[in-house]
This record gives sequence, structure tokens and C-alpha cells, in this order.
Amino acid sequence: MSRTLTVAAAQTGPVLSDDIGAEIEKALTLVEEAGAKGVDIIGFCELFLTPFFPNRLESDFAKWFLDLSDARLKPLLDAAKKHNMALVLPFGEKNNGRFYNSTAVIDERGSLVGIYRKIHIPAIFPSQLKGGTGSYEKFYFTPGDDLNVFDVKGAKIGIQICYDRKFPEGSRVLAAKGAEILFMPICAASYGETKLRDNTWDLPMRARAYENGAYVVAINRAGDEHGRMHLGQSMIISPVGAEILAIGDNENAQLLVSEIDLDAVRVARTSLPWWRDRRPDLYGALTKI
Repeated sequence: MSRTLTVAAAQTGPVLSDDIGAEIEKALTLVEEAGAKGVDIIGFCELFLTPFFPNRLESDFAKWFLDLSDARLKPLLDAAKKHNMALVLPFGEKNNGRFYNSTAVIDERGSLVGIYRKIHIPAIFPSQLKGGTGSYEKFYFTPGDDLNVFDVKGAKIGIQICYDRKFPEGSRVLAAKGAEILFMPICAASYGETKLRDNTWDLPMRARAYENGAYVVAINRAGDEHGRMHLGQSMIISPVGAEILAIGDNENAQLLVSEIDLDAVRVARTSLPWWRDRRPDLYGALTKI
């Protein structure tokens, strides 16, 4: 029995207004394009419905957060359901007085499978470099506390949001729990640091694919958002040799589509048998340091 799926990374552009409804309209265009291409699972980038507000300090931040019952989301959910498409939907989540950087997983029937909440919350000092705005996520987001694997469209998927991708432990746990595809919603900018960020952009995603024998679907924002220079270059990566199957540019909204074969996960994990040779009995120090 074939285990092929068509996945899409919906790279979006800069958000230059406060109108969440306008961003949903743009997202609908990408969902319709994906539907025409027979996509099974589509993923968007981190906080794609709003400007990247954590790069500034403001007390009136609640306006950027939603819950999934928000009526503005319904057209997007309906469009994915119409095309029998599962949706990896990042959003700023408000829940019981707390605020999270979250991603909802919605199946092809439009039902919520679960929510992943970003675990590693960064803070970056501003600099005098062009685009060196800094990031103040620790002021806004409560960290998540679980590494969930979700079953959609016959595949097991895990989520790692932006900064999470730089910590190998999270992806390893998800793969050990059976994740075959790691979706990585990202909103990465250069902050003016070419050597630290631009030149190493693909390394964490390719490493996570290679070391876990899993597909990686990394979805980033592109373009200049009031001086914040997003890297774009969303990519879909094979578990075998960390081959980049599709990559976006660094300026434009675009849909990256690739047919993947989940049997390649088995091939990757037997040809390079990390799982056979791991020594978790010796890794306890990782939870004590």
C-alpha cells in the first residue's frame, strides 16, 4: 500500500497592517492553490496572521491573540475542509488568561486534532545593525509543556515552532514517539547578522531531518516588514540525506509543494540505524544539567 502524501509549505509575506482578516484572505488564496494541486497537508508560518509583534514592546498586545472559535478563522478552516486538506495552523493563542505561541492541527474533516505550544521562548537583544530590532517573546508567551505527535492523513506529525528547531532534543522526542514529518512554522529574520543567521539558515532543519530520519517541512515568512528582514527560504527536506526537495525565495509569498513517500522514513532509519544504536541509558544527564 502506497504511503505517499502531497505536502505544502505556505510561505507568506510581510504583514504591514493590523488587519487579521486581510491576512486570512491572503491565506485563502494559498489554500485554494494547494487544493488545485491535490495537497493533503498544508502548513503556514509562525504567527502568520499578524505582524511579528514580539519585536517591539507594547502593553496592548492582547489584540494579536485568538482562540480557535474566532469567527474570522472559519473561512480558512472551511476552505481546507472543502479540499479534504489537513491544516497546520499557527496562531497567537489566548487560553484561560494565558498567551501562547501555538499551532493547531486540523484534520481534513475540519476537526481539531490538537494544539502544540512553543516550548523554547527566546529573547534577543536589539543591535545597531540594519534590521536588528531584537525580539521580546518572553514578555508575551507562556511556554508549552508537551511534545505531542498528531495523526493526520495517515501520517504521524510533530510540530516545532521557530526557536524550537535549534534544540535537537525536542525533535528527537517527537521522532522517538513516531513522528514521520516535522512541521516547523518559523518567522525568522536576519537581525542584520549575516554570518549567524543568513549563512546558517538551512543547517538546523537539515540536521533535524538527517539525525531523526524524518521529513521536515519548514515554513518561514519572507520580505521586509517595516525593517525586519525575514529570511523566507521555506523548505521541504527529505529524511534520506537531508535533501532539499523544495525551497522558496527570500522576498515573496509562495506555495512550495512536494509529494513525499513515508516509506522513505523507514529507509532512512534502517540505512542509518540511529534508533538501533542509541544509548538512552547514558543520556540521563541531559535532564539534570
